[in-house]
Amino acid sequence: MRVVLDLRRSVPENAAAHYERAKKLRGKFKGMGKAIRDTKAKLAAPAETKEAPPLKKRRERKWYEKYRWFRSSAGHLVIGGRDASTNDTLVKKHLEPGDLVFHANVQGAPFFAVKNPEGGEIPESVKMEAAEAAASYSKAWSHGAGSADVYYVRPEQVSKTPPAGEYLPHGAFMVYGEKTWVKGVPLRVAVGVNEEGVVGGPVEAVKANSDRHVVVGVGDTPQGALARELARTLGVPDSDDVQRFLPPGGGGLLK
Repeated sequence: MRVVLDLRRSVPENAAAHYERAKKLRGKFKGMGKAIRDTKAKLAAPAETKEAPPLKKRRERKWYEKYRWFRSSAGHLVIGGRDASTNDTLVKKHLEPGDLVFHANVQGAPFFAVKNPEGGEIPESVKMEAAEAAASYSKAWSHGAGSADVYYVRPEQVSKTPPAGEYLPHGAFMVYGEKTWVKGVPLRVAVGVNEEGVVGGPVEAVKANSDRHVVVGVGDTPQGALARELARTLGVPDSDDVQRFLPPGGGGLLK
């Protein structure tokens, strides 16, 4: 073993310095030994597996949720077209005897149908709610109108067959026979929340089917910004769930 002496120190001083260094090294060796034993023990132990947090199960959407929809204050399901394709499917597949079909007197407006499987008399209050939806989700909203005229008919009066020599574009239908008119229907919708999630549509219908709600009218706030504002007000985490119930175009909160 090689020993280095400091010539500036005496022999006893050199011996004492080497003795102290040896003690320190022995202490380090003990610490290293413990660290090695601890590392070996950890490697030998079975690896701990952290259980992943359960994924929040998203609620399964109902068939009618691809349309515009709401539950009337009397419990009727009311569905409406979102675009030409859903307008077309609604009329071709989902109209049944006993239903009532609503349409705003506005170019390109969606059809709304009050579903009535029991075939009883549909209350006037429900007719007004359906008329409000047909008016508010039409282009009258984006045009900044305050109200619109709406008519309703029976399902058998709605046809895809145009008069001779005429053509009907995708999503459009002919309405034959007498129409019942509802004039000056105000443009407004409500968005609310209940235990199942977000609901939206005519004010009285949402009021009857939600724990809390806000009312929206025609305005200048862009749809996306308005949806975020309403989501914060209602405590909804995803503003997309609110936006799907808003008419196309700007809006604003009504007091």
